[in-house]
Amino acid sequence: MDFRALLSALTAGGVRFILVGGVAAVVQGVPVHTYDLDVVHARDPENRRRLIAVLRQLDAHYRQHRTKKLEPREEDLGLPGTHLLATRLGPLDLLGCLLNKWNYEDLLERSIPYEFADGLRVQVLDLELLVEIKEALGREKDRAQVLEYRRTLEERRRGERGPPPGSS
Repeated sequence: MDFRALLSALTAGGVRFILVGGVAAVVQGVPVHTYDLDVVHARDPENRRRLIAVLRQLDAHYRQHRTKKLEPREEDLGLPGTHLLATRLGPLDLLGCLLNKWNYEDLLERSIPYEFADGLRVQVLDLELLVEIKEALGREKDRAQVLEYRRTLEERRRGERGPPPGSS
C-alpha cells in the first residue's frame, strides 16, 4: 500500500478531493492503523473525467468482484455512493458523500490544507468532524478507534499537541 503515491496520482491528475477516514486522522496525529485510502471526490462531470483517467492509470477495479475485473464508470462516480476499489498502489475508497449528507462542496469548509514534506498538498477533513463521523457510524471498528481520535483532539485543544504536522 502506497497511500502517498495514490494521493500524488490523484493530485497530479487534477482531481478535486478531500482526504477523509483513517489516513486523514493519521496525518493529523492520531495513532491508528488503516488499510485503505478514503476520499470524498467532487462529482461534477469534469472532475469525474479526470478521476476516471487517473483510475485507468492505476488499473482500478472493484474489490468485491473477484471473478471479473469490473472497472468504475464515469457516470457511476456521479452518484453519492461508495466505490471500494483495488489499485496497483493499494485500496482506494471513493465516497460520493459522507453519512448520506455531506458531499465534497459541503466538506470544503470543514477541511484543512495539509502539505507533505515533499510539497504534495491535499485537503484533509478536520479532526473534529472525523470524530463526529466515527461516533455517528457506530460500527465496532469505529467505536474502538474513536477513543484515539478524541484523545488526540483533546490534547490539541489543551495545547499538548500543536496543529497537525504539515498543516498551514
